[in-house]
Parts: sequence; structure tokens; C-alpha cells
Amino acid sequence: MITVERVDTTSRQEVQRFVDVPFRLYANCPQWVPPLRADIRTMLDREKHPFYEHSDADFFIAKQDGEDVGRIGALENRRFNAYHDSHQAQFYLFECANDHEVARALFDRAFEWSRARGLDEVVGPKGFSPFDGYGIQVEGFEHRQMMMMMNYNYAFYPDLVEDLGFQKEVDFISTYIKLADFEVPERIHRVAERVKKRRNLTVHSFKSKLELRRWKGRIGAAYNRTFVDNWEYYPLTENEIDFTFSDLVLAANPKLIKVVLREGDIVGFILGFPDVSRGLQRANGSLLPLGLLHILLDMRRTNWISLNGVGIVPEFQGLGGNALLYSEMAKTVKGDLGFVHAELTQVAESAVQMRRDLINLGAKPYKNHRVYVRKI
Repeated sequence: MITVERVDTTSRQEVQRFVDVPFRLYANCPQWVPPLRADIRTMLDREKHPFYEHSDADFFIAKQDGEDVGRIGALENRRFNAYHDSHQAQFYLFECANDHEVARALFDRAFEWSRARGLDEVVGPKGFSPFDGYGIQVEGFEHRQMMMMMNYNYAFYPDLVEDLGFQKEVDFISTYIKLADFEVPERIHRVAERVKKRRNLTVHSFKSKLELRRWKGRIGAAYNRTFVDNWEYYPLTENEIDFTFSDLVLAANPKLIKVVLREGDIVGFILGFPDVSRGLQRANGSLLPLGLLHILLDMRRTNWISLNGVGIVPEFQGLGGNALLYSEMAKTVKGDLGFVHAELTQVAESAVQMRRDLINLGAKPYKNHRVYVRKI
């Protein structure tokens, strides 16, 4: 018998049950990278996570024969709905055994929750912020997950949701770059230099995490200007910017973060992060007693870099701004930090020109995450 229980988010024990579900399901999966348990607990904490200042969520666990075999989060992002004039619910943190009845029971509760709030479609996986990672993986299962910047799931997951009537909404493609083969033509560098002179642009690199923190408000404001036409966009609040940026800084090497400036205003950025997924696997969800040490050691040893945030404000797109981004991207990934491999993480398929440009420069699509939608 399958039962679905709503999580009492004020109960430490129930929250921990929800957090622990994927640690059992993926216990023997070498591609899965465990999240930090504290991060997932924070997502369920209405007092700590800024999402709850404007929106709502509930969480459910599926139980079968005395064992927790699945979970799901149902979210109503009211700022997103107001910005897009939509009535959308989101599902997130979905994990499930290979059992269609368990998946159906979980989604039935999510549908019920959504209808009670007057919402007419369910989209996901889609999380609490644009940096939570999108979609159910549909290609590239043999490759390890890129830290917590994307989701990983077994190959049977697409069947679970498609069997319930979900259809494709949008794909997010990640591309692999072997840095030895990644060459930006000299003409791109020349265009980049001309654009900098003509548009009065400069590129600023960071020397420390303290300096990065001082810029967080300006970088957040630039994000809110850059992705206004994107499918997933909604304007982040000041508290969301502060919360998200604090997390990003923890995983950042300041040398891999660059911003494009015009008269002191940020008009573009490149956010690069050393891939510490092996360290996270060794940490197994906990920073103590040795998890933090594993992560810090991996930051020094890794030869992979993730580019998870590359953009330029719309008024500079098509005016040479993209050439400047590609030029600076090449300088970032091929610098003196010893990287051999790079991933451009989760670019929406709607960014046709950027994806085409990257393929022409030697990048290869190798993972695909699909966001699904269903009317209810």
C-alpha cells in the first residue's frame, strides 16, 4: 500500500526524512553528487529561505511497506506568476523509486495542492531560484552531475512523468569543452577589443571573496537586467540576491568571476566555478567532521570548471557584446589555474545563437535536462 504524507516543516524528524530519500535511492550511483543536507533543510525552512517572503511551498513523502520511496515539493512562485501573468505551480525535489504508482501518488498530491490555490498548470523540475538547476535529465546519464548546479536522475525518470501526461516545455543543454581544443579565433579577440573601445567597456576581475561580497548588490542588479527575456526569469528580491550570492561565494574562486563595466555599471558577467563534485561525493551531504576539508581540497585539485552564468544586458547583445564574452570566457578557462575540462552548464535551448556560437568554437552538447509541463 502506498501512502503520501505531507511534511510538517516544523518537525526536525520529518524534514530529515524528506532530506534522506535520495541518499538511499542513489546510494550506489557514481554519477550522483549528494547535496549538502543543510541546504535542503533550508529550502524547507519558512523562517530562513527568502522564497517564503513572497511565495509558498509544501512537501510530500511517499511511503510503501514501511519505507520512504519517494518525495516531491509543490511550489507557488507568486512573483514569477505576477511577472508572466500566469497561474503556474512548480514541482521540485522530485525523487522516486522505479514505480509508476508511487510517482502517480506523489503527483496526485501535488496536483491537488495546486488546484486548491487556483493554479492551472504544473511545471518542473523548477526550484526556489534560478541557480537551483532545472529539469529532469534525459541525456548524458553516464556523466557525473556538475555539483548542485543541476539535477541528476536515473534514466527511468522521464518515463515516470511522461506517463502522467507531462510534455516538454523547454530543454536546458550543457556543453563540454576540452580546453586543448577550445580556440577562440583571433578575429573574435579583435572584435572584443574594438567593442571595449567603442562602447567604453572595461572588464573587472576579482582578487578576493571579500571584494566579491562588496559587489553582490551590483551583480544581482545586473542579473535582473540581463535575463528579462528568458523563459525562467522573474526579478529577484534584494533578500534573494543576498541569499543566493552568499551561497555562490562559498563555492567561488574569485579569479573565475568577471564583470563587464560601462561607466561603473555592470552590463555583463561571467561566473565560473571550480568543479568540486568529487569533494561533495566524499562529504556525502555533511560539512562536518571532514566534509568541508574534502571540498576545499577538491577546489585545489580539480581540473574541471563550470561556467554557470554568462550574460550581457540586452542593449549590448548583437553589438559585439557576445564576442567580448567569448573572448573573456576563453581567457578565464585557459588561464593559469590548470583546468583541462570545462562545462557550460544548462543553457536554455532558446538561446540559439549562443549555443551555435559555442559549437562553432569546439563545445559539444553532452547533457540535456528537460522541464516538463502539464495542464491540470
